[in-house]
Amino acid sequence: MSLITENSPQHCAKKQELISERFIKRLFFCMSTIFLVLISITLLVWLIIRPTKPRFSIKEAQINQLKITTPSSLNSSIHITLASTNPNDKLGIHYDEFVVYASYKGERISPEASVTPFYVDHGETKPLSALLVGNHQPVSPFLAYQLERDQEIGKLEMEFNVVGKLRWRVGNWVSKRTRFTVHCIMVVRFGSMNSPPLSTSTQGTVCSFSY
Repeated sequence: MSLITENSPQHCAKKQELISERFIKRLFFCMSTIFLVLISITLLVWLIIRPTKPRFSIKEAQINQLKITTPSSLNSSIHITLASTNPNDKLGIHYDEFVVYASYKGERISPEASVTPFYVDHGETKPLSALLVGNHQPVSPFLAYQLERDQEIGKLEMEFNVVGKLRWRVGNWVSKRTRFTVHCIMVVRFGSMNSPPLSTSTQGTVCSFSY
């Protein structure tokens, strides 16, 4: 007589649970391995290429208006052209966001102006233009005093700032977005605030770049 054994429902449930746990562990191991491989490839590409920071400079700046309207407001009209240079031999740069604004004595004196997203190929220099127009821009009374004082002297130190996001490109590989900032300083010389333009070509003004 043969012995017939029959598993209980509790036994089957435990067996099914064990199979599920093994499947989840194997799936987790495979996903972790794929993730580590992708990270390793990315780091390897990054170390081999060693990207150099892009360079920026002011190619031309024309200040058509910079006038205190009230003790706490300012009207401005500034046309600026920046030069964006990619010094890398193998890397291209996608600029997905590029916002420019002007400041004076650390205080913003113009609204933000956005530049259309663009791409700079390796070894390429590209000009970028932005028009900064502000009507009744709020400023502190101290800034108004400093502006009038610099007008009497005949020159002032203007700051141009850029904030944005970029992506590096090598062949078909594109990195994730990285935030960056650009800070430029320009000395504006003028004779009268009522005789625009106040400043024209300022080629060679170098800007600082940071992530």
